[in-house]
Parts: sequence; structure tokens; C-alpha cells
Amino acid sequence: MKRVGMTLPRLHYRHRLWLSSVVAVLVLVAIYILSVCLNVTGLDTNLAQRNLLPSLQHPFGTDWLGRDMFTRTIKGLILSLKVGLTAGASSVIIASVMGLLGSVMGKTMNRFINWLTDLFLSVPHLVTLLLIAFVLGGGAKGIIIGVALTHWPSLSRVICAEVLQIQTAPYVVISRNFGKSRWWIATRHMIPHLIPQLLVGLILIVPHAILHEASITFIGMGLSPHEPAIGIILSESMRYLSSGLWWLALFPGLCLLLLVRSFAMLGENLKQWVNPRHAHDR
Repeated sequence: MKRVGMTLPRLHYRHRLWLSSVVAVLVLVAIYILSVCLNVTGLDTNLAQRNLLPSLQHPFGTDWLGRDMFTRTIKGLILSLKVGLTAGASSVIIASVMGLLGSVMGKTMNRFINWLTDLFLSVPHLVTLLLIAFVLGGGAKGIIIGVALTHWPSLSRVICAEVLQIQTAPYVVISRNFGKSRWWIATRHMIPHLIPQLLVGLILIVPHAILHEASITFIGMGLSPHEPAIGIILSESMRYLSSGLWWLALFPGLCLLLLVRSFAMLGENLKQWVNPRHAHDR
């Protein structure tokens, strides 16, 4: 005899995309709202509350100076998010300019852009980022410029391939036959078509930028030690793990992972949405 039981309905592929995207957006919105609502007094030194375990009053505990770790973590996440968004947007701008130049300005420019792209791709991101941050003296400016100059090559190649495909479209050929300039065709036909790819590229670059900012700050070449950055929090907590203060590294690390994973999930989902091949996937 067959065993008859209740089975949960299987979610459609696009329903799963919607659900995971909504969850990712809610996480990002919650982090932002918490950063606005939290009082900055939690960042002040309070030696009477040193090294407190996680509790209702201090969900992430306190550090060796009595500072609330929940407040420091949320403020650090927002700081990382600002740096990541600025660096990601700068990288997308560079990638779009390079992609358009490489595909519109002729074979000589295309060879030069391809050579420059191969040059940046041949060196690990972190090494180049460290060199740029060191030359610029560290800080948020050094990290933003370093990330912007190291994360554009892959997106630039995607944009270049898209533009080469658009150039053969009938409406572009008609515009060219009517004597329209390259600039007119680029601004009227190509850039609007590239907006979804640029948006996906931005969202996928941001988590890389956040992780690189945290890693550079962790080794002391990023943001200032006076700022509540996640890299600084993790770097300082390493000295106290042997004393049993496990919460100093655990909760900030998990929150950083949650932030990065939310952005990565959102980017991957958006990539699936704009891809016509997955229009009927289940």
C-alpha cells in the first residue's frame, strides 16, 4: 500500500527568487534602520561595564573598554557599506567607460583596452589594492580608489561584448546610416541597454569591495583605528580571544558575513531576472 501524506507545494523558480530577494533587502534595510536608531553613546568608553557577556542590555556584549559591541558592529557595517557602494559605483563607471571605448572607438583602442584589462587581471586584486592603499596613505580614500581600479576589468569585458552585439542591431544600423554620430548612438541606444548589466555589476562588486575593505583594515592599512570599522573590530578582538572573550569576534564576523551574503544573493537574483534564458525556469 502506498503511504499517502501531505506534501508542501514546490515554489516556482521565480517565486524563490522573489522570496530570497525580499529577505536580502529586508536584512539590508534592517541594518540601515538600526544604524540610524542606535545611540552613539554605545561607542563611548565605560570601564564599569568591561568584558560583559551578551545579554538583553548588550546583545553582543561589551569589549575591554566597556563599549557596546552591538552598536560598534552595526555602525561598522554601515561604514563598510558606504565604502563598498562608493567603490563599487566608481568601479562600474570605469568599467562602462572602458567597455564603450573598447567597442566603439576602433581596433586600436580595443587592443589597448584589452591589454590594460589583461594587465589588471594578471595581478591578484588584493596585492594591487594593498599597493594602491599604501601609496595613497590608507584611509577610506585609498580603499575606494584601490577597489575602483582593481574591480573594473571583468565587468568591462561584459560591457564590451554587449556593445559589440548591440552594434549589429537593426535600429543601430539604421541610426548609423542616417549619419548619427558615435556619441549619439552610444547615449541613445547603447547606454540604456546596458543599465541592467551595470546594476547587476554594481551589486555584485559591492560584497567584494566590503570584504576587501575589511581585510585591508584588518591588517592596519585601511580605515582609521578611531572608526568603528569591522576590520578594526576583528583585528582588535584577536588579542582577546585567548582570554575567553569569544563574542568580540564571533558576532561582528557573522554580521559581516550576513551583509556580504545578502548583497551577493541580491546580485545573483537580479542577474537571473535580467537573463532571458531563465524566463521560463522552474
